[in-house]
Amino acid sequence: MNLDLREYSVRTDLAVESKEIAETIHGGPVPGLNEQVEEQDGIKITRLDVTNEAASRQIGRIQGHYVTLEVPGLRNQDTELQEKVAAVFAKEFTAFLNKIGVGPEAKTLIVGLGNWNVTPDALGPIVVENVMVTRHYFELTPDQVAPGYREVSAIAPGVLGITGIESSEVVQGIVERTKPDLIIAIDALASRSLERVNTTIQIADIGIHPGSGIGNKRRGLTKEILGVPCIAIGVPTVCYASTIVNNVLDLMKNHFNQESDDGNAPTKQIMGMLDDLNENERLGLVKEVLEPLGHDLIVTPKEIDEFIEDVANVIASGLNISLHEAVTPDNVASYTH
Repeated sequence: MNLDLREYSVRTDLAVESKEIAETIHGGPVPGLNEQVEEQDGIKITRLDVTNEAASRQIGRIQGHYVTLEVPGLRNQDTELQEKVAAVFAKEFTAFLNKIGVGPEAKTLIVGLGNWNVTPDALGPIVVENVMVTRHYFELTPDQVAPGYREVSAIAPGVLGITGIESSEVVQGIVERTKPDLIIAIDALASRSLERVNTTIQIADIGIHPGSGIGNKRRGLTKEILGVPCIAIGVPTVCYASTIVNNVLDLMKNHFNQESDDGNAPTKQIMGMLDDLNENERLGLVKEVLEPLGHDLIVTPKEIDEFIEDVANVIASGLNISLHEAVTPDNVASYTH
C-alpha cells in the first residue's frame, strides 16, 4: 500500500531554505544558482538568482531573483534595530526595482494578501494600513502634488473563504481599471526553521503562487496572469508541525552521534535506528504521530501579535522610503502610520 506522505514532508516558502535542502540532498552547490551573501549590523542579506530550469527544478523555485533579509534580533522589539532594517530593506528594494527595470515614476499597486481575522495571516492587511497611498491626490489634485512622490494605491482583498472571490480575480479587476505599472504583493509564508519565523523578509520578482508548495493549483498573482510585473514580499510567520518533528529527529540524530563518540552502547543503538530511516520511513513516522490530531498543525509563536505589528511596520516604512524619493530614513516616521 502506498501512503500519500506529501502533506507531511518538510515545507518552506523561502528560497534560501529550498537551496539549503537541495544542497544537502545533492551533497554540494547546485549549478545555476548564483548567491551573494553580505552581513551588516546584525542583518544578513542573501541575494539569490535562479538562472536556469535545471536549478529551478532542483530547489523547487521558479526562475528569478530572490533577496532575503535575516534579522534574528527583530524578535527583541528593538526600535533602533527596526529602523535599521527598514532602511536596509528600502535600499535592497530600490536596487531590486532597478534590477528588473522599474523606474521612479512607475504607478504602483500594493496588495496585502491574507486574512485580517487570523493574526499570523494578517501581515498583508497590516502593511496596507501603514503604507502611504497617494493615487487619490494624483487623480483629484495633481497640480498640488509635490515632487518626490509617486502614484501608489493599496488594497487588502481578503481571502477566498471570506469573500468567495479569488484574490487574483479582485486584483485583476483593479488592474484593468487603474492600470498600475507595478504590483507589490505582501503575504505571510511558512518556514522550515523556527529561528526564521518573524525574523526574515523575502523579496522575489516571481509574483505570488498560492499553495504551489503543497500541490494547490490556486490562481496566482503573476505577470503572466495580470500583465504587470509582480514583486512578492513575504515573511514566514508559521511553521508546520511536521517540519518541527522532522527537525527534532535531526537534532536527536546529531545529539546521539555526539553521545556515541563516548562509547555509550544504548545511544549507538538508537542512533543507528535513526540513521537507517529513509525519507519515506521518516515521513511515515511523522504521519503516525500527527494523524490522530487531524493531519498537520500550523504553529506560530505566542508573541505573534507584537511580532506581526513590528515586521509589518518595518516593511511599510521600507516601502515608503523606496517608493517615494521625498521620504527618507530620517523622516519616514512622519509618513508611516
